[in-house]
Amino acid sequence: MSRLRRRSFDSLIQLTPMIDVMTVLLAVFMVTTPMMTNGINLDLPSAGHSALNGTDHAIQISVDAAGNYYLNEMKLSADDVVKKAVAMRGENPQLTIMINGDRYADYGAVMVMMGKLKDSGFQRVGLRTKTEK
Repeated sequence: MSRLRRRSFDSLIQLTPMIDVMTVLLAVFMVTTPMMTNGINLDLPSAGHSALNGTDHAIQISVDAAGNYYLNEMKLSADDVVKKAVAMRGENPQLTIMINGDRYADYGAVMVMMGKLKDSGFQRVGLRTKTEK
């Protein structure tokens, strides 16, 4: 006579190792993300005792003293910066843009970027400054 055996499989998922891995990943990303959003070195202008720093989730566009445009640390033309910002807006419609203009940057170069961004439909565009000492 043939005997039928039924095996019982333990189909429970162990969540403890997965939670441990996710906690480590969260800690790594929380530490490294602020370091990645610095952009290029600029001498920002002072604007009183309350600086406009922007948020960590804002796109950082920089204008250096020579009038070059940067998206994070990537040097681009003004039109290319706007095209990439519009592409990023497709993922997040409430996107904020902070323009970091060097103290010695041409005022016109900063305003050209701000105008192009406004013409492209961005409503949340700000200028980043530092506090007076």
